Amino acid sequence: MLAVVSLALLRIRNLFTVAVLAGIYSLLSASLFTVMDAVDVAFTEAAVGAGISTVLVLGTLALVGRVEKKPTRSSLLPLVVVLVTGSILVYGTLDMPPYGDPANPAHHHVAPHYLEESEHEIGIPNVVTSVLASYRGYDTMGETTVIFAAMVGVLLMLSGRRRRGEVAPEAEGESAPMGDAPTGDDPPIHGQGAEGSHGG
Repeated sequence: MLAVVSLALLRIRNLFTVAVLAGIYSLLSASLFTVMDAVDVAFTEAAVGAGISTVLVLGTLALVGRVEKKPTRSSLLPLVVVLVTGSILVYGTLDMPPYGDPANPAHHHVAPHYLEESEHEIGIPNVVTSVLASYRGYDTMGETTVIFAAMVGVLLMLSGRRRRGEVAPEAEGESAPMGDAPTGDDPPIHGQGAEGSHGG
């Protein structure tokens, strides 16, 4: 399902549909994390990926429109960069131990320490909460900072557009009298009297 949604994201030009599909992708990812027993990551993905990120993208679409413009340049170079980067990342995972292997280093060093010493060191009975709030406190703070900065950026863009929309009608109203035709009460031009203006 993730592959199908990814292909649909690449093919569709309607940005509103893309935002909705991105939210669906995040929900599917959260379901996958739940199956892999990473419930804390699943909660984060559902809240940030499907919730906050979707709201921010929809707010951005209010500024840029919902239809993607056709690219004027070739997309060959970005495709090459993505393929090379993806190949490097896949190559870097070849030395990783198999998923779920009880002999993995994480099951013999980090995990037992968290399970046995978390309540004594942190004072929180829930191990997941102690990891997110203390052991990984800086990482959690960084994630929160990124989401907060993105939200502030979208709000600033929306307020800037609203301010420009209020200034434009005022500017049009001030420039309108400049195009009006002269009336009989207007002063003579180039020192001509009223008689000269009638051809006398």
